[in-house]
Amino acid sequence: MLQKVAIVDVAQTNHSERLEDNIREIVFELVKQLLDRLGIERSDIGSMISSSSDYFQGISCSNSYYYDAAGANLKSGSKTPEDSALAFIYGLMRILSGEYKTVLVVSITKCSEVPSVHTLTNLIADPFFQRPIGLNEVVTAGLQAREYMDRYGLTKEQLARVVIKNLGNARNNPYAHRSGEFSIKDVLASPIMVSPLREMDIASTSDGACAMLLAAEEVAKDLTDTPVFVEGVGWSANSTFLGDQDLLNGSLPLAAKMAYRMAGVKDPLQEIDVAEICDTTSFHEILWLEQLGFCRPGEGGRLIDEGITTISGKLPVNPSGGLMGANPYVARGLIRIAEAALQLKGEAGNHQVTNVNKALAHSVHGLGGQLHSVVILGK
Repeated sequence: MLQKVAIVDVAQTNHSERLEDNIREIVFELVKQLLDRLGIERSDIGSMISSSSDYFQGISCSNSYYYDAAGANLKSGSKTPEDSALAFIYGLMRILSGEYKTVLVVSITKCSEVPSVHTLTNLIADPFFQRPIGLNEVVTAGLQAREYMDRYGLTKEQLARVVIKNLGNARNNPYAHRSGEFSIKDVLASPIMVSPLREMDIASTSDGACAMLLAAEEVAKDLTDTPVFVEGVGWSANSTFLGDQDLLNGSLPLAAKMAYRMAGVKDPLQEIDVAEICDTTSFHEILWLEQLGFCRPGEGGRLIDEGITTISGKLPVNPSGGLMGANPYVARGLIRIAEAALQLKGEAGNHQVTNVNKALAHSVHGLGGQLHSVVILGK
């Protein structure tokens, strides 16, 4: 990069199943908490990038309802819908342009106030051929998992171990709304949703928001003793028509390659110390591990079996609990970046991983992983 850009600090709400406050109140209190902690004023914010979805907010122009509450009144700003990790990348670019020294990135979702994720993700599908047959995020995940099983082999116990790991990790995350200690028997006792995926294999939805201040290096070092620097970013999108996609070889490898090249990462498994991955289902954590280059295709289950992805393993994955622990749909990508940043700052609390020098955050949107974003952070 032409100049260094850092995450100064982050703030999150409790990602409960239902937050009582409205989106304006939530965003105001969240941003105020962040600015107060840093000792700066609203006037110190150069620009604001927001991320929310009209579908997942239940209102058109969804960002207009909380824009001024985020301290962005009369400021240059913009909105990135659906994938809040792209809002982060957009904010990064604003600083790299040289026009701004600080950018606030904010994302919020209240899934409790809108139709189910199954209904809303059905609207992503082609309206003439695929939407009428009920295709949505979960159905597509089942198709992917079944094809993977047929091609590589995958056991229901391997899927269950992902659930057990992430919900177990979420017990140590004060922001998570879903957590617990479970056995393989518990997971396999949950009902089949879309074969081979069971109810516990699928991330439930949450309410929640995340705010983050980005700054140019010289400003960041004046605001915090633990700046987290952006070393690489990547993004890639696939065809909108599911029939044109290879369900097991989508756009994530391209996004990862872009981020790794920018960050100078040659061997992800050896160089990345912790990863926060959007595990929309237990199966997807396995597939995304492969497509991020941590192992070869068909070997993701081995990483799970050998304990490599546990919080004490070689590559801790989702020490926060991931989406299994909290899934505010649009905000989840920014939360993954925030959690990765907290690990590098040494401020992840009871789910802190030891000796973190480089972290990866991943976000996904669309059926079968149509759009992926990858962010590499370092001290």
